[in-house]
Amino acid sequence: MAEAPLNPFRFGTFVIDEFADREVELAEVEADMRNGQDLVIFAPRRLGKSSLVLKAAATTRRKKGLVAYLNLMTTPNKARLAERLAAAIYADIAAPKAKLKERGLAMFQGLRISPTVIVDPIDGRLSFSFGFGHTETDIETTIEMLLELPAKIAAEREQRVVLILDEFQEVVDLDPDFPKLLRSVFQAQPDVCHVYLGSKRHVMRELFSDANEPFWRSAKQMEIGLIPTDKFSRFVRRRFTATNKELGPATCDLLFEITRGHPYATQELAYSLWEQTPFDGVAGDDLLARALELVLQSENAHLSLVWEGLSAGQRVLLEALAREPGRPLSGAYRARHQLAGPSSVQTALKALTDRELVEREPDGGYRVMEPFLTEWLGEFVN
Repeated sequence: MAEAPLNPFRFGTFVIDEFADREVELAEVEADMRNGQDLVIFAPRRLGKSSLVLKAAATTRRKKGLVAYLNLMTTPNKARLAERLAAAIYADIAAPKAKLKERGLAMFQGLRISPTVIVDPIDGRLSFSFGFGHTETDIETTIEMLLELPAKIAAEREQRVVLILDEFQEVVDLDPDFPKLLRSVFQAQPDVCHVYLGSKRHVMRELFSDANEPFWRSAKQMEIGLIPTDKFSRFVRRRFTATNKELGPATCDLLFEITRGHPYATQELAYSLWEQTPFDGVAGDDLLARALELVLQSENAHLSLVWEGLSAGQRVLLEALAREPGRPLSGAYRARHQLAGPSSVQTALKALTDRELVEREPDGGYRVMEPFLTEWLGEFVN
């Protein structure tokens, strides 16, 4: 008996196999990596920017490029940054092949602080520790020397090197002066492609678009938007069909009315709907309603924390925008929704925008951006 097909939809993890679209963006990122063009990617949270870059990185590796990936969300202090940076450089750039392991380790001997190398007894992977009791100056100098290694390796091996820094805005929390240090190193590395990603767009825009910041005009800027609904819907329906289930056109349209083509939200709702649909069955509106109910239950803990972290004025404004996307600073809108004065609404609007719970649309209006938040407000708050 043939095994039942697995759910073809994934969310919450990196996806680097099959994309619903992104061919143009993917080709552009691959070209930038190949050409050594520094790149910063702006996109709302959970829109797939990390998956896009990692897919491009996989292609670059297949073409003999050296690529290291570091998520700065995992580096809460400078010592941890040095440790994670050393591990990424060693595993992905200095010694990606077994024959380079001793040679790769030798590169770390000249650092200001000599690391302790720890071997995982299970998988043999190496990690680095820089110990305790070192001065902050010694740690910073060690980080600076680590950041210089990719360029040295690129020159020595005559290979393109790519350094991907995810959640890059975290450098500001590590030290407000850290961007100056990184920029001073990176600007002297023409053979290294630096790719910057971040989930806090307002911080990233300030870092790369403010003339007073060291990273101003230092990288090509790329904006990632929603996937076009027509392409995304065909992708979703094909995956239902390929696993002996069907998704009717009208129900598919309703699904995309809910998610607005947001990749994470669409995959999550499609996953739930697929689970509710029997084999050889058709997913209809009733099953979609049940799937959405289950998703909202799953998202309840996250969205409750979001809600609890808002001020009273922010909550009132968010509920208003959930009911009616529009221009909340206008007198008519404020009157309809019993909002406070324009200055108070402006303050709340900026806070919600910075948290990427609402977004400004091309026509100047605003709408709720966080996936499922509108439905959750109607289900759990009102």
